[in-house]
Amino acid sequence: MQPAPPATTEERDAFLRDVIEGLSASPKSVPCKYFYDEVGSALFDQITETSEYYPTRTELAIMQAHVSEMADQIGSGAVLIEHGSGSSLKTRVLLDHLGDLAAYVPIDISREHLLATAERLRMAYPDLAILPVAADYTSAFALPDLPDGKRVIYFPGSTIGNFDEEQASAFLEQAARIAGPGGGLLIGVDLKKDPAVLEAAYDDAAGVTSDFNLNLLDRINRELGGTFDRDQFKHRAIWNKAASRIETYLVSLRDQTVEIDGKAFHFGEGEAVHTENSHKYTVKGFAAFAAQHGFRVRQCWTDPDDLFSVQYFETEA
Repeated sequence: MQPAPPATTEERDAFLRDVIEGLSASPKSVPCKYFYDEVGSALFDQITETSEYYPTRTELAIMQAHVSEMADQIGSGAVLIEHGSGSSLKTRVLLDHLGDLAAYVPIDISREHLLATAERLRMAYPDLAILPVAADYTSAFALPDLPDGKRVIYFPGSTIGNFDEEQASAFLEQAARIAGPGGGLLIGVDLKKDPAVLEAAYDDAAGVTSDFNLNLLDRINRELGGTFDRDQFKHRAIWNKAASRIETYLVSLRDQTVEIDGKAFHFGEGEAVHTENSHKYTVKGFAAFAAQHGFRVRQCWTDPDDLFSVQYFETEA
């Protein structure tokens, strides 16, 4: 399956600018948001089905066990706004229990994947207003006209962990503004645990996570005219205890030079390109962090092994 090109020249220019800036820095990096073209989104769906990747199945089990309580917290007639909707698998659990939802607004950077998912949801929920927004939610974006109702931000998965402290603060501040007074935030938060479990989750034996990471190079080749040879890079995932996060890299297997848009970038043997962080929290630690940005915790749900949490917050009315 080949992805569609970026929808606009502006999007391609932003992709090119971020890649050139990241690969010109020392150490080199590429923002993880660019994982998610159509191919990358499909690969991530495969990651969630690997035996090692616990977050999706654990969060889904939490949702299924406690969705009635979550629906009670959200209340009737709400507008559900999901950041990074992906395939909206877990969202369906919510939608099945929010029969009088005023609207569902999925937001995702992968336009083709988003629109295909939105169409499937329209078929499954014909009476629900579904208003997809193709946007990078880490930057300013416009929402469509929304019906009246309590606004609840839904941010499943462990995506909040991809942000450093400054980025996570910016996300929570944006979420509080969108939700408005008396609004809500239902968010998935991955928890600290055995590093061996974490490293396996981000470097599965079947190599799906490796393909996901390496697809970033393929995407640069496809969309920006890059000359990467993906066979000359390998995926690496490590636990950084001091920073409480998993870090993923693409490591050059030899000295090599790659061109992107007429610019040359040299990679030494063993040189690593940082592609993603995934921070892990404690339940109390994240609640305290969210409180600094206008959210007060109302309820928290975890699995029996405390691998993952789903937390519900509200803003001041």
